[in-house]
Amino acid sequence: MTALNLAKSGDLDRLIPLVAAFHHEEGITLDDEARRAAILPLLEGSPHGAVYLIGPGRAPIGYIVVTFGWSVEFGGMDGFIDEFFIRPGVRGRGIGSEVLRQLPKALGSAGMKALHLEVSRDNARTHNLYTRLRFEPRENYMLMSRKI
Repeated sequence: MTALNLAKSGDLDRLIPLVAAFHHEEGITLDDEARRAAILPLLEGSPHGAVYLIGPGRAPIGYIVVTFGWSVEFGGMDGFIDEFFIRPGVRGRGIGSEVLRQLPKALGSAGMKALHLEVSRDNARTHNLYTRLRFEPRENYMLMSRKI
């Protein structure tokens, strides 16, 4: 079973290169200072979310960030997978599937009612993965964002 451990502030230096690699893949332009400022509160116990390291704590192979919210529709606390990254060299081995089976169980036992994520419309492989893991598209809805 792949280790999934709640990241703490002491993990920041191991986490930043993973986040930078994910941002590079996704075309997200942030510098390391901005990444640190965004992630550190989550590592220090912010009630708004959590970061989990995937794999061995000393040499993680990925990470997942879950932010917390509240949904009347879903009946309570919900979460949003904000970022999910596994190093390219270890992809395709079922690690992502394993993480997405473990995490909802753990969050559900803590009272979470729903877990959401977004995926690129043209990424059929990832769509298939998420569908196999019981994530369903909300056909009448689309995610919209406004930077403030």
